[in-house]
Amino acid sequence: MTTIEFFYDVSSPWTYFACDRIEAFCERNGADLGWKPFLVGGVFNKVNPSVYQRRENPVPPKDAYYQKDMQDWARYQGIEMIKPSVFPLNSVKALRGAFVAIDEGKVGAYSRTCFEAYWRDDKDLSQEDVLREVVISVGMDADSFFARIADDAVKRRLFETTDDLIARGGFGSPTFFIDGDDMYFGNDRLELMQAAIDRKRSA
Repeated sequence: MTTIEFFYDVSSPWTYFACDRIEAFCERNGADLGWKPFLVGGVFNKVNPSVYQRRENPVPPKDAYYQKDMQDWARYQGIEMIKPSVFPLNSVKALRGAFVAIDEGKVGAYSRTCFEAYWRDDKDLSQEDVLREVVISVGMDADSFFARIADDAVKRRLFETTDDLIARGGFGSPTFFIDGDDMYFGNDRLELMQAAIDRKRSA
């Protein structure tokens, strides 16, 4: 069976688009989907600091196109996207929570709801009351959730996926791996991923 690893941080707008499509993509291809929450800021700090330089020295025409591009993608996929009041987002607790959701078999619903809360509804996921709403809405126990995301074992899992992505050549979100070693970056690479899967099956 084809395996697809989906490395993601809910603070990334482009990853919102990828999350909206990745489950259906895997279902169509009979692929096993592995959710891999990671800290994109940790990756930027270690291997891609140019992201911060661009934020400090923006290029106005490029920024204007960036906003247009996001809205074009949102219309294309039939989803709503706003410019959040709080950016960048401190997504650490939400990402730790994704591991709790993985363990409880709810990671797809949890991750989608996190993306929607931030990128559609303008809710600050770093705030406990907002995250509590997300947790309850997907049928998880909030008290247990917050106890677990404070646990060192869960914290380590988030650092491990971040380090794993860096070790494998990743530099941002979303990043995908097909069958462990074939890397793709960006929400607009799903078509290339489809072509790669088709080639493997016809070989």
